[in-house]
Amino acid sequence: MTEHQSREKFATQMDSAMLAELRALAKAEGRQLQSLIEEAVGKLLETRQEARAEPDFEMLMKRNHDRYAGVFEKLAK
Repeated sequence: MTEHQSREKFATQMDSAMLAELRALAKAEGRQLQSLIEEAVGKLLETRQEARAEPDFEMLMKRNHDRYAGVFEKLAK
C-alpha cells in the first residue's frame, strides 16, 4: 500500500485462537496486526484475481476442437 492511498476503519470478527496466533506472529515479527491482515488480504485478492483470469480449460478445448476440427480429422487419418 502506498502512502497516497486512503485508509478506512472497519470492524470484523475472527476465531479467537486464530486471532491469538496472528497477534503472536505480529509481535514476533515486530509488526502491527493491521500490517499482517493487509498482507493476507492482499495475497487472497491477488490469488482470486489470478484464478478469474485463467481461461476455463473445457471452454478452450471446445473452442479449439470447433476451430480446428478439419485439421484434427486429417491428422487422425
